[in-house]
Amino acid sequence: MSRREISAGCVIYRRTEHGTEVVLVKPAGRDAWALPKGLIEPGEAPEEAALREATEESGLLGQIIARIDTIKYVYTAAWEDPPARVFKIVTFYLMRWTGGDTRRHDRETEQVAWFPIAEAISRASYRTEREILRKAESLVPASADLTRGM
Repeated sequence: MSRREISAGCVIYRRTEHGTEVVLVKPAGRDAWALPKGLIEPGEAPEEAALREATEESGLLGQIIARIDTIKYVYTAAWEDPPARVFKIVTFYLMRWTGGDTRRHDRETEQVAWFPIAEAISRASYRTEREILRKAESLVPASADLTRGM
């Protein structure tokens, strides 16, 4: 059995006196650091889904600045009976952090953390998401306002 999933996600960033930081989430029950992402609901625009998923998975609010890129990959939903082969397409957006609280994430997320972007690139568990982070780094406006803490 196989199916296709269309999702949207984001790279949430903030500028501090130390440089650009981005958020990674640790999904519940998985030893992985990833970008917030999830299925686009019927009638929902990809940008709306990216903003919603950012808030649900990280507890943060923001403003979309740019489209980064779309990735495609295949995984097996081994927890389903019978296991399904899933062809997933995810469009990622660059999102400037405007507020929220990393403690207010949903139960799908175990942990949320800010990392300097270079560290996030090395910590991200999935090759395609590391590529998205590299592309996002080049899109962060050089003149972005400094954000002080949360």
